[in-house]
Amino acid sequence: MDLGRYLVEAHVREGRSVAELARTHGVHRSWIYKLLARHRADGDAGLVPRSRRPHRSPTAIATELENEIVLIRKQLLEEGLDGGAMTIHWHLTRRHDQVPSVSSIWRILHRRGCVTPQPKKRPRSSFIRFEAALPNECWQSDVTHWRLDTDTDTDIEIINYLDDHTRYCIASVAVTVTHAADITETFLAAAQRHGTPASVLTDNGCVYTAKHRGGRVAIETLLDALGVTYKHSSPYHPQTCGKVERFHQTEKKYLAKQPAASTLDELQTQLDRFVEHYNHHRPHRALDRHTPAEIYTTKCKAHPPTDATRTHYRVRKDKVGRAGKITLRYQSRLHHIGIGRAHAGTPVVVLVADRDIRVLTNNGTLLRHLTLDPTRNYQPRHPS
Repeated sequence: MDLGRYLVEAHVREGRSVAELARTHGVHRSWIYKLLARHRADGDAGLVPRSRRPHRSPTAIATELENEIVLIRKQLLEEGLDGGAMTIHWHLTRRHDQVPSVSSIWRILHRRGCVTPQPKKRPRSSFIRFEAALPNECWQSDVTHWRLDTDTDTDIEIINYLDDHTRYCIASVAVTVTHAADITETFLAAAQRHGTPASVLTDNGCVYTAKHRGGRVAIETLLDALGVTYKHSSPYHPQTCGKVERFHQTEKKYLAKQPAASTLDELQTQLDRFVEHYNHHRPHRALDRHTPAEIYTTKCKAHPPTDATRTHYRVRKDKVGRAGKITLRYQSRLHHIGIGRAHAGTPVVVLVADRDIRVLTNNGTLLRHLTLDPTRNYQPRHPS
């Protein structure tokens, strides 16, 4: 028996006073009088707990607006786009003068069964994160994989460049197989449109670095020549490039909802459409509910330092081959340098200062001094 019925029975059957019951059981007398009035009017049914919900709510969200919220979410998810409360709020503000708050939209989605409960995640306070202070202060880049809808299930790759500060997608380009030249061409095209960044952050993939091979790939040479600081993530720690890694997920979620592309051009069209939406029509929580384009286009942009050292120095030990040549890699391309058959088998030391090449014997005798021509695979002893 609940307390309300106990108090009514004690007063009616036992004759105990309201003041005594209120004092003994720590309740207010007005509540006991209210229970007694209900009991007199409706009997035991009057003691059943009643809803405190108001009979009318003038500020309640209209059913038509709730239906619109659910419809917007459905349309966004069907296209593989973000359909969270923040994004829906962004779209509503462009349709109506007064819209519900983000929390109200979330409650509507939850009440309508549109939100899937998620497992408990790590608290945000436990995250150790970094963010560039200005647009173009740091670009993150990475390559991800996708599959075309063909008879052979062709695997292709997508090169992405993302601005660290604003999450603005600088470039998203589909290629059959990523070569070092693709990385540099994508970067140069993006830099021409958006300006040269102060730094670039990537992982340690072979198209991004040849440090483990004792050399440099094309993007390393290019960035050094432009005075751009080049940074690499720690091995086996993709969280360092977390922003572009997360962008891969969002991009693939969109592509999975589109008609399967059967050619590279079809896929590129889908990527261009996604980048347009992502940059201009998708508010970001980390950007205080602004779109990446709103922040990227309004803030001052960083630039490479003007006094950067541009010359790349390298010392390499080699042996002249039987054909009288040695090989040297420059901008991810292998070049053959003629030394002369008379020196076949001779151990040499190669001093490299960008394209200035000096080939010496171990005792310091200069065998050849040349300026490398990147357009030629073979550097003859006597150029024509």
